[in-house]
Amino acid sequence: MTYFQGFIIPVPETNRDAYFKMAQESVPLFSDYGAQRIVECWGSDVPRGELTDMYGAVKADKGENIVFSWIDWRTKEEFDKAHKDMGSDERMEEPGEMPFDGMRMIYSGFEILGESGASGPAGYVQGYVVPVPKENREAFADMCKTMRDLAIDHGALRAADGWAAEIEDGKVTDFKKAVKAEADEAIAFGYTEWSSKDAFEQGSGKMREDRRMPTPGSEMPMDGKRLIYGEFEVLLDTDSQ
Repeated sequence: MTYFQGFIIPVPETNRDAYFKMAQESVPLFSDYGAQRIVECWGSDVPRGELTDMYGAVKADKGENIVFSWIDWRTKEEFDKAHKDMGSDERMEEPGEMPFDGMRMIYSGFEILGESGASGPAGYVQGYVVPVPKENREAFADMCKTMRDLAIDHGALRAADGWAAEIEDGKVTDFKKAVKAEADEAIAFGYTEWSSKDAFEQGSGKMREDRRMPTPGSEMPMDGKRLIYGEFEVLLDTDSQ
């Protein structure tokens, strides 16, 4: 897998079941066109930030939670073809009533910057989005590899980091607005999969004590103040079906 789509979606808490039903019903469509894996995650611990956060990224209203999602494709070429072909599939027609406001959903395609471990069955996910100066791609990739190694060594199942040098402008929201990206910055989207919340809590505690962990105040290849992140329980994972 060298390419994936990443999504952040505001969904009313009361529409969790309706969103899950819609996600389940969409699996055959995407699978028919070559999607390798679909994962939908429901916000469990999504912190509020002073400058940026996932709620602000999608202009979430009171009572709305955050869905963090991704779809794996073998290659960008396969995704491009699928995206074109799906446009004429009658199953792509929106249902009469959507369980979320699609105008505020943000999404993009990402090339894989690096990945470690093997998927599922995951029960808990950490997800992030961050702006990175394009000239810092290599340094950022090296940092991500260290963090993936740390996570896998301390119990994570899989971790992946994606890179998008160009992001289309959205009418209401987009990934660039979400992290206040500047003109010379790319967008990184990544996630770490754990078997459960308990595994995450135990593993993250051990990671903080590991000598490979970057020390507070150390120079970073991106602006961590604009990083948005959260923890999520897995709502749907086609690798587990």
